[in-house]
Amino acid sequence: MNIIKTKTEIAKYVSEKREQKYSIGFVPTMGALHLGHASLIAFGLKRHHYIVVSIFVNPTQFNNAIDLEKYPRTLEQDTSFLSKYGDKVVIYAPTPQEVYGNQVMSKQYNFKGIETVMEGTHRPGHFDGVGTVLNHLFRQVNPDEAFFGEKDYQQLLIVKKLVEIEKLPLKITGCPIHRQENGLAMSSRNARLTAQQLEEAAFIYKILQQVKKDFDSKSAQALREWVAIQFENNPHLELEYFEISNIKNLRPLSRKRTHQKYRAFIAAFAGDIRLIDNMAIN
Repeated sequence: MNIIKTKTEIAKYVSEKREQKYSIGFVPTMGALHLGHASLIAFGLKRHHYIVVSIFVNPTQFNNAIDLEKYPRTLEQDTSFLSKYGDKVVIYAPTPQEVYGNQVMSKQYNFKGIETVMEGTHRPGHFDGVGTVLNHLFRQVNPDEAFFGEKDYQQLLIVKKLVEIEKLPLKITGCPIHRQENGLAMSSRNARLTAQQLEEAAFIYKILQQVKKDFDSKSAQALREWVAIQFENNPHLELEYFEISNIKNLRPLSRKRTHQKYRAFIAAFAGDIRLIDNMAIN
């Protein structure tokens, strides 16, 4: 498994492949790889000759120092996980200094309001950090296309807006959420859950399924109140937010409009581990 640790080396690798008329896909990750990441890689390999997987725990997108400290760092296991792809996948695992230079800090972005709701409300500065690191990584890797899971749907919209703002020459593609057998969305944070918490967290998926089922017959406010009550009665999970929003601008739904599409979004805690999920509901 080829592991590249500098931007000079990754630029050389991509340049050489391009000279040979090969295309490059990109899957940015923070490591602790799982089957959700594998689904992104598999999707990418159907469209490109080679995939670069970055493994970089980005310090600027954490507004909680404890969360950053506890985030799993498993490069050895990740390398083993990717070994089955042979030379079709290369790892880019830079240091913060390699990515950012001497100043590890975020650039401030105006994402036209999609950064101020949900995750943006509860994680101040998070999307500035996401935008900044991806701007650096996109320029260093210079891929033809980058793939992101729809579990982080708000982030997916942010990334598309980032590419527009920075005028970057690549395509951003969202891929379906990969779930465990019990419905829990695959996430690197799941590695921190106990076996019991893994089962209890499936409650999030069940709530989303019921919201989807009831969407046509109940108002958005009634659904918000119902979800709040369900979590109040659940001793294992603590709801941070639940929202139903327009899929294009993430504006919270007040009155249903014909021909508009909506998604339901949840963030909840299992102990001190934060989990997010979402689902298209119409």
